[in-house]
Amino acid sequence: MIHEKYFELAEKQEKLLSRKNEVNEEFYNGAYDRYKYPVITRHHVPIHWRYDLNKEDNPYFMERLGINAAFNPGAIYFEGKYYLVVRTEGLDRKSIFALAVSDNGTDNFRFIGTPLVWEDIDKEETNTYDMRLVQHEDGWIYGIYCNESKDPDAPAHDTSSAVAQAALVRTKDLKKWERLPNIKTPSPQQRNVVLHPEFVDGKYAFYTRPQDGFISTGTGGGIAFALCEDIKNPVIEKEIVIHERRYHTVYEVKNGQGPAPIKTDKGWIHIAHGVRNTAAGLRYVIYTIATSLEDPSKVIASPGGHFIAPYDDERNGDVSNVIFCNGAVVNEKNEVFIYYASSDTRIHVATTTVERLVDYTFNTPEDPFRSIENALQRNNLIEKNEELLKQFRD
Repeated sequence: MIHEKYFELAEKQEKLLSRKNEVNEEFYNGAYDRYKYPVITRHHVPIHWRYDLNKEDNPYFMERLGINAAFNPGAIYFEGKYYLVVRTEGLDRKSIFALAVSDNGTDNFRFIGTPLVWEDIDKEETNTYDMRLVQHEDGWIYGIYCNESKDPDAPAHDTSSAVAQAALVRTKDLKKWERLPNIKTPSPQQRNVVLHPEFVDGKYAFYTRPQDGFISTGTGGGIAFALCEDIKNPVIEKEIVIHERRYHTVYEVKNGQGPAPIKTDKGWIHIAHGVRNTAAGLRYVIYTIATSLEDPSKVIASPGGHFIAPYDDERNGDVSNVIFCNGAVVNEKNEVFIYYASSDTRIHVATTTVERLVDYTFNTPEDPFRSIENALQRNNLIEKNEELLKQFRD
């Protein structure tokens, strides 16, 4: 017998799932639109994924396998629908991947099927998270996620040291997934590895982040570019940093590629994350750069500052003051949907267009990297605008 509490919770959840989202009119910057509600929270996870519905087995209708957060989704626009591979974190800290879909990309996301599984080829893998999805020109949809295990070299008393590697899966239909070997690089650890959507010189191209340790990016920190001959044996022999960390910027501590870059007439637009340290801890934001169509390893535009940062309630959550993005899609209308998580807790969407994204990335001034020069840069804008206003008043 199904517990009567299930029907009460299901009715309440349906109101959440079917709620229409709206553009947040209180926010405006011209580059993108923010929305009033998150697109996915832990409350969107199906009730029968969390509760045993059988009244005899669960007379008090307790949540047996609870969900702590739903965040950091990979994203793909597939067969006219918007799919997210959501990092769904249980109360036990373990993250699993679950597929959610929406017809319009801004609301009515619903989890479908069951959490994703594939052949278990790495018995040391303990936790998995932050999948990047890309439709490659070879016909496969690839997913790269962080594969985390305990550091075998850590002392016995140290149960928090970890090793991160880049794990690789692929699919044709988002239903059946094939597990490929982990990506091997010269770096001891890897997170934020992303596959370029097209072949480069006949090879698979990746964006990596060389890391000396689980947290520290070390001396070689930054977004790197690398080539690989065989996707079934993904061995990278050389990583070349193309956008490095820099003192007193939004990416001075760490930076990494977000989703796969977006191809435009002017270049590849990259959505990346940057990290700086503050008295309150690490602050994560999103920024953009552009690389050349002819040479994706060459940065040709780098607007100063962040593109998206925590706003209002987005600052609060499990890990506060964090914005992270590993999923963005472009539909047939050249509309861009950027899926980002706030404070490791919930998922939001920001919408723009390819045209606006190009305008922002190529026409926003670069950071001069010194306060006095930044002041002069702003003064030039003010003087230009004051002249226009004077002409208007005259």
